[in-house]
Amino acid sequence: MTLAIVLAAEPAAGRSTEPPGRPPEPAAGRPGEPLAERLAAQWRRAGADDVRIAADLTELADLVVAATGPVLVSGADLVAHTAVLKHLATSPVGPTVALVLTDPPAPGQATVREERGQVVEVGAADASGVFGGALRVGAADLPALADAARRAAGGGPLDAVDRLVADLAARGTLIFAHRVRLLVAHRVGDEAQRVAAEAAVAAVDEDRAELKLSVKERDDFFTTFFVSTWSPYVTKAAARIGIGPTGVTMVSVAFAVAAAVLFGAGGRPALVAGAVLLYLGFVLDCVDGQLARYTRHFSAWGGWLDTMADRFKEYVVYAGLGYGATHAGFRYGWALALAAMTLQTVRHMTDTWYGALHDEAARRPKVVSADAGGIGGKLNAASTRVQADTGSVSYWLKRTVVFPIGERWALIAIAAALFGPLVALCAVLVWGTLAFAYTGGLRTLRARWMRVPVLTTVDAGLHRDDGLLVRTLPTARRPLLLAVLGALGAAGTLVWALLAVHGGGHLPVFVPVLALVLLLGAAQGSRAPHDGPLDWLVPAALRAAEYLFAIAVGVAGRAPAWLIFGYVLVLTLLHYDLTARLEKRQAAPPLHAATLGWLGRSVLLAAASTAGTVSFALATMSVYLLVVFVASVVLAWVVLPARARGGVHSPG
Repeated sequence: MTLAIVLAAEPAAGRSTEPPGRPPEPAAGRPGEPLAERLAAQWRRAGADDVRIAADLTELADLVVAATGPVLVSGADLVAHTAVLKHLATSPVGPTVALVLTDPPAPGQATVREERGQVVEVGAADASGVFGGALRVGAADLPALADAARRAAGGGPLDAVDRLVADLAARGTLIFAHRVRLLVAHRVGDEAQRVAAEAAVAAVDEDRAELKLSVKERDDFFTTFFVSTWSPYVTKAAARIGIGPTGVTMVSVAFAVAAAVLFGAGGRPALVAGAVLLYLGFVLDCVDGQLARYTRHFSAWGGWLDTMADRFKEYVVYAGLGYGATHAGFRYGWALALAAMTLQTVRHMTDTWYGALHDEAARRPKVVSADAGGIGGKLNAASTRVQADTGSVSYWLKRTVVFPIGERWALIAIAAALFGPLVALCAVLVWGTLAFAYTGGLRTLRARWMRVPVLTTVDAGLHRDDGLLVRTLPTARRPLLLAVLGALGAAGTLVWALLAVHGGGHLPVFVPVLALVLLLGAAQGSRAPHDGPLDWLVPAALRAAEYLFAIAVGVAGRAPAWLIFGYVLVLTLLHYDLTARLEKRQAAPPLHAATLGWLGRSVLLAAASTAGTVSFALATMSVYLLVVFVASVVLAWVVLPARARGGVHSPG
């Protein structure tokens, strides 16, 4: 149940608000109607289940204490489209979100500094916006909101709602920023300002603005100019027909699978048709997000499904290209597909952990500014300047060189249609490797400058996928060094296995044993505190170590290439599940312990290599892990939510 509270009193000195009144039925907008009543009616239309007008912060605190779900709070000086309030109420970026405006601050209004979508400081000298007088507070932050309301009730230079958000930020509450684009929102201090704001609201074509808002404000070059120029028309048609974002996602998956089949079949007509389907599948991949934003139908399930579907589609296409290259006579087509999938997964792991690092650094501005003159500080400043120069050549180069998903799909489609699967895979690997080197090098320099021990703020053992076996080992120091040694040992084993198989020989038994010893060392290091400036790289190094070791064991055991690919693909599903949950701040998958952890799986493969049953082990473990994954998904998104809603009751 969502409660909306309009705070109608306690203005700062020199500010005035309309007197509070009882909220009417949703017929807001009458001339002379008190803003408190208008906002109450708007909150109802924005989806609030219950709306109250509080006379002061003390009354607001009492209402918050009794609340059981998210709470929406606004002052009585806000004039805005109802859609602005609905966007704030349904924002998927986080549980606690504040409205941020670009208006010049008036007396009594709090300025905010925003970085990476977070409100990192209220009352900042280098403010990037002004608090819009409205916020949504998630259920977990309600105790902090009630306490902040009581502490801020004593008055001060800011308006009451501004004192509230300032106190929340000061106590370290994670607040995300919701900026107003295309629609209108203004805080008003007198009747003239109110009339002007209402006229600005009335002048906007709200539905047209909503459709434009469904497109991301900043996207990659290919997506911006070759997809988003026409995808909103598909979005609006889907909304009229009644297709939901999940339905669009599933159609996108079907297109990608069909493209993979055509790439595998080979022949120029099939390759061209596959490229067209891949492009259309990517358009639909953009449409599902646009449709969710246009209809405001967000859910944790939808966000998780979108993340998982994106990776599954891409890797299925790699499989089709690998099969097609092999079918065309290239011996190592599957090897290239495996390399592309491993590279991309490791890259994504660094993206996830660097993002967490950057978010943590944004909340610690004093740490970041400690060495502003160093190379990391200069890179950070240069990156900020380029990002701010929207539309410039340097801006688009920066967004393109990192090889985002739109550019990857465009490259695959063009290369496959014109030259074939082999060239498409090689192009992905070359550009992906260069992008990894570019981002990895710059991020390493910036991370050393930030000096933020990000892995101390999350359940690193869970998101590293350690498992029970790792937790039984003693702890060693230098986690990054040991993780890198483990990855290098696995890579060396793979090279040795490839050379042995190519020469018709066998891999000596001591080689995988030595690699396993290095993995055991990496496991011991992973238990140590990750407080170094580069320890955000540990999870990615562990992913590389496990994948390379599994591929090496499969190659040495002469397992079919498609079987090795399938096993690693299942591993990526498990790890992207963890990544999606980390990014969405969700708990561990229900059956996560049953996946054995990265070290447990590696030990089983090493035992299978010694016993000469590698193909059987890969097939068995693939099926087992896939069953566990599917069962975990059903439990997490169907059974447990039904129980939480009271739809399923445990016996007794």
